[in-house]
Amino acid sequence: MAKYLVIVESPAKVKTIKKFLGKNYEVVASNGHVRDMPKSQLGFDVENNYEPKYITIRGKGDILAKLRKEVKKADKVYLATDPDREGEAISWHLSQALKLENKKVYRISFNEITKSAVKASLKQAREIDMNLVNAQQARRMLDRMVGYRISPLLWAKVKRGLSAGRVQSVALRIICDREEEINAFIPEEYWTLDVDLQIPGEKKPLVAKFYGDENGKRTIRSKEEMDGILAELKDADYQVLEVKKGERTKKAPLPFTTSTLQQEASKVLNFSTQKTMRLAQQLYEGVDVKGSGTVGLITYLRTDSTRISEEAQSAAAEYISATFGEEYKAVSEAKKTNSNKIQDAHEAIRPSDITRTPAKVKDSLSRDQFRLYQLIWNRFTASRMNSAKYETTSVKIGAGTYRFNVSASKVVFDGFMTVYMSDDDEKGKENVLLRSIDKDTTLVWESFDEKQHFTQPPAHYTEASLVKTLEELGIGRPSTYAPTITTILARRYVVKENKNLYVTELGEVVNDMMKEAFPSIVDDHFTANMESLLDSIEDGQVNWKTVVANFYPDLDEAVNQAEKELEKVQIQDEVTDVVCEQCGRNMVVKYGPHGKFLACPGFPDCRNTKPYLEKTGIACPLCGKEVVIKKTKKGRKYYGCENSPECEFMSWQKPAGINCEKCGSFMVEKGNKIVCSNTQCGHVIEKVKK
Repeated sequence: MAKYLVIVESPAKVKTIKKFLGKNYEVVASNGHVRDMPKSQLGFDVENNYEPKYITIRGKGDILAKLRKEVKKADKVYLATDPDREGEAISWHLSQALKLENKKVYRISFNEITKSAVKASLKQAREIDMNLVNAQQARRMLDRMVGYRISPLLWAKVKRGLSAGRVQSVALRIICDREEEINAFIPEEYWTLDVDLQIPGEKKPLVAKFYGDENGKRTIRSKEEMDGILAELKDADYQVLEVKKGERTKKAPLPFTTSTLQQEASKVLNFSTQKTMRLAQQLYEGVDVKGSGTVGLITYLRTDSTRISEEAQSAAAEYISATFGEEYKAVSEAKKTNSNKIQDAHEAIRPSDITRTPAKVKDSLSRDQFRLYQLIWNRFTASRMNSAKYETTSVKIGAGTYRFNVSASKVVFDGFMTVYMSDDDEKGKENVLLRSIDKDTTLVWESFDEKQHFTQPPAHYTEASLVKTLEELGIGRPSTYAPTITTILARRYVVKENKNLYVTELGEVVNDMMKEAFPSIVDDHFTANMESLLDSIEDGQVNWKTVVANFYPDLDEAVNQAEKELEKVQIQDEVTDVVCEQCGRNMVVKYGPHGKFLACPGFPDCRNTKPYLEKTGIACPLCGKEVVIKKTKKGRKYYGCENSPECEFMSWQKPAGINCEKCGSFMVEKGNKIVCSNTQCGHVIEKVKK
């Protein structure tokens, strides 16, 4: 009887897939990659047409020996690694490492680990796609070039083991650029004005918002302006000028891609990108569901396509009609327009079986697995449903020359919102007062509510918003978002506090060096263009070694030039006036993984170290002692008093050394301006150029 061998990546899939196939099939796992370029060297021969050198990964020898034994017994070998570039490359490496040239070898891939998908893949077995393999080889080599050539320079400059990366360095620059925007942002004052009006015959007042005057929309910029408007409105009559009724529809959301799943899981479930991908991998590979055995609950988790298979589409339509009613079923499928390449071989992330509702599998999943599955199931089901419909009412009110607006909406058909609502989808509440308003209705003034506000700076990046930006700029691919963010956090270039990402002093130093010595590497357009070249390799339009050969010489030249410049500007240890209490020497400033610190120059005889408190020359606004630069436990920079903890002064912005002439609060530097630290004051003056 014929014997068939199926090789998958993860041991977690073995049990699931073995169950679907007959006893003639043996299923084994490679545990991911089996070969890679050596860690101790660049890994390719520049002189020999950039030929890569591959060796067996340490610790994979026993796995390969076991696989070779199984290969000898098999009549056919099916390589069933993940359905993406990296999976294709692993299949190719397996065929090379196991020397399968004389065997009947087939590549199979499936988007979901279900019996029908796995069996269908065997009928569509094919050869290894070398275009996909070469695109992955090119990506690996480009990443190697950047990491292995630039990281030693950072090491030499900053004196400790740091790293650079093709995508990682751009992500760091994006965060640094946002930090600069925030630091330079000058808040602008504005005011809002609400008026409570009484409708004849109604108990509850109607709240109308200030819109402007008869010439159009107007922003109130100051208290003086507000007082002038209130004086004019003092004796005004309030009359309804226009009542507009209409209908608005809200379209169902698209099903999840890798990027949108990471963003939504971060916002709704507070999951990191890494945690989201780990849980999604478990749901994809298979979970032991009571009564069904081990089943893959979702489709492949690395995708940037929103496409859905015809089978999944018809199953969803049938389920929605039966569960919610025919009117809830979407008439036409939602489409996403995207100028970038879509990996359309994959589907969107969806449940492998829509009838397997979250409630049915809850007892078989961990709490976090359940929450993520529920999010995916709800989003997919909603994406196959009809739009929500709102009835809207808009009222324009005149008061002399000024205009006020009231808007209200109520849901008349909830559609997809029956199963899925994002933060933006608030079910509108009907404002019953609007039903009794007609044009020319005279309203009675009750009270004003005027409020002062200040414009807010751009928000700090979160993991979710960084992923969104990387995707919009075309930087990286679905599989790279989570590892990129994990790396910059692990290197302590960036820290995470209350979801927000903040650049550390170390991150600023590395980013400044990269911008100065390797501007193209940290340029988002250059990196996005490189991604499109990798896509062209995948399509068979560009030779992979041409891309590598065009990239390396320029990088090599930039590294050589930077090496010379770095030698010229080699930073000597800065000697301070802090005396080492153990040996009496003056301590020096050193760089470590977390930024600057004080160390004794007598190392290794004297190993004394201290936190480095960089002086600013500015007197503390509270006690008069000096303000120094400090860092939080996570490495974020701030300004505090050297007399801490006795003095509690602290500021995220650098104090300017002067007090506000309006309110007396201390002022801080922001770009080329000096701003009052009291957000309720908002006083701004120009910085004096030295």
